[in-house]
Amino acid sequence: MLENPALRGTTFATTTLYAGLQVILPGEIARTHRHAPNALRLIVQGAGAYTAVDGERTTMRPGDFVTTPGWAWHDHGNLGSGPVVWLGGLDTAFANLFGAHFREDYPSETQAVARAEGDAGARYGAGLLPIEHRARAGACPLLSYPYERTREALAQLAKSGAPDPAHGYKLRYANPATGGHAFPTMAVFMQWLPGEFRGRRTRSTDGAVYCVVEGRGSVVMDGQRWDFAPHDVFVVPSWEFHELHAATDCVLFSYTDRAAQEALGFWREETV
Repeated sequence: MLENPALRGTTFATTTLYAGLQVILPGEIARTHRHAPNALRLIVQGAGAYTAVDGERTTMRPGDFVTTPGWAWHDHGNLGSGPVVWLGGLDTAFANLFGAHFREDYPSETQAVARAEGDAGARYGAGLLPIEHRARAGACPLLSYPYERTREALAQLAKSGAPDPAHGYKLRYANPATGGHAFPTMAVFMQWLPGEFRGRRTRSTDGAVYCVVEGRGSVVMDGQRWDFAPHDVFVVPSWEFHELHAATDCVLFSYTDRAAQEALGFWREETV
């Protein structure tokens, strides 16, 4: 659990978001359960693990962004030969705020596999939708966003023009059924900072949790500089001016509460 020292006793990394690192060893199973908060996973290290969501398994590889919609049955297992580590993010604070935080265990340790691996990707991951699909509010039907595709998209974006002066080349993960955010409360991003990039000072109302996927650089906040390297996790608080600097080519994963703020009309940003 990565609890922000400014928020002791809350379990949160920002005022609204949980962040934690989870490891699953070879042969281990995290038993099937479900909970009201939405959850995301960024695979940090290792191979051979899977997550299963509502009857479909998806293999998890480093850099992959994996979704678990709220109240969906899910379990995890490691069929590989080494440990697998992921960063887990949840919107727990929203469920707590509304008094709607529920959790339930499945009757058995694992759930039955009802669909072949890759089924969700085939149905929703190619810019196409099954004709019978009817979007459900807040539920993203795509289970995994493979890092290989994300990295390729960032590389193509970099060919189309200059980077944003504050954010470099930055993409938002989208719900393929709606075009909206991957979660009703959380916005999720991947960005590439070219080597020697020095971002302008910027701030926004959404608190952000970052995880370094590739490269080395630094973040400057309130006159202080923190260097980062692969697998490091850092937080940018709400409405805090910060600058991102890249010593080498950097790829940064991040998630924020921007989706909820936009829905409520609160979100704003300033770059100087």
